[in-house]
This record gives sequence, C-alpha cells and structure tokens, in this order.
Amino acid sequence: MNLFHPIQLFADWLTYSFLAIEPKTLLADAVGFFVFDTLKIFLLLTVIIFSVSIIRSFLPPEKIRKILSQEKKYFGNVLAALLGIITPFCTCSAIPLFLGFLEAGVPLGTTFSFLVASPMINEVALVLLLGMFGWKIALLYITSGLIIAIFSGIVIGHLKVENLVEDFAHKNNSNRQLELHKMNWKERIKYAKNYTLDIINNVWPYIIIGVGLGAWIHGYAPADFLAQYASSGKWYAVPLAVLVGIPLYSNAVGIIPLVGVLTEKGVSIGTSLAFMMAVTGLSLPEFLILKKVMKVKLIFIFVSVVGAGVIFTGYLFNWALN
Repeated sequence: MNLFHPIQLFADWLTYSFLAIEPKTLLADAVGFFVFDTLKIFLLLTVIIFSVSIIRSFLPPEKIRKILSQEKKYFGNVLAALLGIITPFCTCSAIPLFLGFLEAGVPLGTTFSFLVASPMINEVALVLLLGMFGWKIALLYITSGLIIAIFSGIVIGHLKVENLVEDFAHKNNSNRQLELHKMNWKERIKYAKNYTLDIINNVWPYIIIGVGLGAWIHGYAPADFLAQYASSGKWYAVPLAVLVGIPLYSNAVGIIPLVGVLTEKGVSIGTSLAFMMAVTGLSLPEFLILKKVMKVKLIFIFVSVVGAGVIFTGYLFNWALN
C-alpha cells in the first residue's frame, strides 16, 4: 500500500465529507492538494530530519566536511550532486540535509549542488521517463540535471556569498556538535527530537504559505495554458515554461504525468522538461522556506544561475531532438 494512502484518505474525507466541497471542482482540487501535501511534507520533514539527526550523531562534522570538501577541484560538487540523485526527496525535504551540510562546514557551493540535484533528479523519475519517452530522453534528462546541479554549485561557490546565509543556518555549529558521535542512544534520540522540533518550529509558516500558493495554482491555473502559448516552434516557449513552473509545487514523480500530457498537446520535449525542472528545482514554496536560512539576494542568485541552466537545457533538448 502507498505510504501516503492514509493521508490521501484523510484529505479526501476532509475535502468532500467534512467541508462538503463538490467533487471534481477547482476548489476541491485546490483544498485536497493543500491538505494532502501539507500533511505529507510535515510527515516527511519530521521523519527525515529525525533520521538524519540520528545518523549525523555518529558522524563528526569534520568527517562530513572531509568527504564533501575534497582537495580536488570541484570533486565535492560532483559528490554532492550524485548524493542528491540517490535521495528521492522533494525540495522541502532536501532542505534539512542542506542545513546539515552547512552546519558541518561543507562549502556553500557544494551544498547548493546537492540542493539542486536532490529534488530535480531521482531514480523513480528516471524509471518513469524511461517508460514514457525511452532511454534517450531519460539519459539526457538525468545527465543535464546533474550538470546543472554541479555547474550551479561551482558558480555560487566562486561568488563567495557565504555572508548571505542567515545565522540560523549555522547556529548549531558549536563545540557540542563536535561531541555528538560520543553520545549514548538516549542522548542521540533526545538530540534528534530537539533538533527536529527546532527546525520545524522555524520553517512551518513558510511551508503553509508555500503549499497554499501551490495549491491555489494547482486548482485554478488553466490546464491548457502551456499547450496554448508554449507550443513547438515558438522562440519564447522555454523561458515561458520556466516562469510558469516556478510558482508550482511538486516532486519529479508528480510532475512527469503532466509532462506526458504537454508533449501530447504539441509542446516540445525540451520545453516540457524545462517546465519539469523549474517545478522541481525552482519552486516558489522552496524560496519561501529558504528565506528563513538565507537572504533574498542569495535566493535571487540561486534562481538566476539554476534558471539559466534550465533554459539552456530546454533549448538544447529542442535543438538536439528536433
């Protein structure tokens, strides 16, 4: 059974029975999406932050820093991006790991390579793309996503913008953190519980606002907008697809079926995949949560660098597969 099936049942009950919203309406879609995704994100955040905290208690920060801060140039970015691929989380779930890397002293550019790769590409999305479009598209997608993640991290690392990260992201960088690996199990569980509550307490308003915006757009955005204005042959199709994708919220698995619909309606594969990358790697809810840990200028830099990579990839796919 799907792990989130009970949450879906509760969302359906709340939407259709308790609130008595008429099924198959825009309002029902928006409310159901909001309830389901809000509960799912909080469940994922709690489980992931707690689990990662337990694991981190066995790994001294200097060891993590040593692994991802290799002396070989850019090797840390490659490792972080590859780690992102094998962690099938949405953006909101990847942020706790992003914070953990910062606290361990991993270079900012390297942490961004992970933050870009984790929601954008994972093995489930790869399998779905393989089944829908074949190995060529699947391979091109995962390769381009990896390159965008590595390149984005390298660029941000060279900009030397560590001063744009809020103190909150580093506040656990204390001497106590260095002794975590010497705790007993009772102390580890207490540490993980407190750390989880601390993170959730700091980001929950941003999750509610972000998912709320995503739910409204999910329910009320016209389904055929991209098919109408970003069809094949229009030069502005790729950047338009990216701009439309940014306010939406979904993981790669959730957005792939829509990519299939768009291609069936005449949207080119490069434009469709650029839309998918924007939804998963540049979502507005992500920015609202990141606002808690970094300044607006750094978010803008992040969006600009990753957005440029996504747009370039979209045009490249359209050209190569034309």
